[in-house]
Amino acid sequence: MDNQSCVKIVTEWDIVAARQLGRNVAKELGFGTVDQARITTAISELARNIYLYAGQGEMRIERISDLGKNGLKIIAIDNGPGIPDIRKVMEDGFSTSGGLGAGLPGVKRLMDEFDITSIVGEGTDIQAVKWLR
Repeated sequence: MDNQSCVKIVTEWDIVAARQLGRNVAKELGFGTVDQARITTAISELARNIYLYAGQGEMRIERISDLGKNGLKIIAIDNGPGIPDIRKVMEDGFSTSGGLGAGLPGVKRLMDEFDITSIVGEGTDIQAVKWLR
């Protein structure tokens, strides 16, 4: 398998496919079951956001290594409406979909690194990393 795998998010089934891919890559890298669950939850949340807010986009799962550490990077990219106020969506409990609002703050907590770039009218790019302990 190469360093990066990609799942296009167009239907709800693609969210399931992205989760499965993430779990498989996490398992192959040697993540334990707890971290596998964290990673698949983060993927699920990001893929669901693409599906709900952008209509379509893609999830990339990448194997990474840095200074002898290995990890997994999740990249969620869409060309949707963008996020007008990133600070607001990063507040706990904020939800526009009527969900639990664990959303992006939840993803940030589940992962070791989290970065979000969004341009209104152009789309959103979210990258999250989990390092193998």
